[in-house]
This record gives sequence, C-alpha cells and structure tokens, in this order.
Amino acid sequence: MDKKKGILGYYIIASAIIWGITIIVCALKLRGTECFNEISFILTSAAGIHLILIWGPLAAQLKKQREENKPKKNKEE
Repeated sequence: MDKKKGILGYYIIASAIIWGITIIVCALKLRGTECFNEISFILTSAAGIHLILIWGPLAAQLKKQREENKPKKNKEE
C-alpha cells in the first residue's frame, strides 16, 4: 500500500510542476504586452496536457485501487 501512496505523490508533484511552469511562462509572455491569444493558447495547452497525462492515469489507478479494496463476496451455498 505504501508504494501506491508514493505513486500518488509523484502525480501530485508532476501536476504542481506543470502548473508552475505554466505560470512562469505566462508571466514572461505578459511582461509589458497585451497578448490574450498567446496566453490563452498556453493555458489551454497546459490544461489539456494536465488532464491527459496526469489525471487520466491517476483516475485509472484510483479505480483499480478501489476495485482491489472492495470486499469479496463469498458464495457459500
């Protein structure tokens, strides 16, 4: 069970890194300009990457973990 908790931690850290980089890139692009289209593209791309690469596999892992933790019914007849 500890290994699964460690994997979840890596997903959370990766998520934070992606959004940290996104914020830094947006700050650099916004410096002294008004470029909504460029910023919108950066944020939309980052959100898509975040959903696909981080929360997609995480959702699959959590579903698998939930199925493993379900109590198994004994068929005693």
